[in-house]
Amino acid sequence: MSFRGDAHKFYLKLKRMENKDDSLKQTKELSEIAKIQSFYKSIETNTLRLIYYRMVKEKNGSGIVPIFVTTVPWFFFLFSKQLQEFLFQEGRSLWIFFSILYILTLFISVIIHFREKAWAAVHIEIIQDIFKTRNEPTSAARQEKGRQY
Repeated sequence: MSFRGDAHKFYLKLKRMENKDDSLKQTKELSEIAKIQSFYKSIETNTLRLIYYRMVKEKNGSGIVPIFVTTVPWFFFLFSKQLQEFLFQEGRSLWIFFSILYILTLFISVIIHFREKAWAAVHIEIIQDIFKTRNEPTSAARQEKGRQY
């Protein structure tokens, strides 16, 4: 068991497969990325550029989760008196259920948010590699080229 994160766990999985003489390409993670790459290679450059822009937007967009994380506590603060009266009325333990539900929702939302950002980054890297093989600059490379003149 490793506490170094998913990248190290994946490395250890590949290392185990290499020792068993299994094909590394047959791992679920690599075959999934190969399918994404194959799909993007089949798309013409102009359409792929539009997809690239959309992926950059998705990666850089704040999304609903950061808004949820920051606004819900303020909402609770605004109605704190009413919320306290409701949750703690007559010695009920409703506040325990509410707290667990809120923390669980927050935890799951944050995990989903960062997972989505990570997948957007993977798609962006794949598309940039395809642009390089096609000798097509990405928007960052075009901006740099424009500054040189």
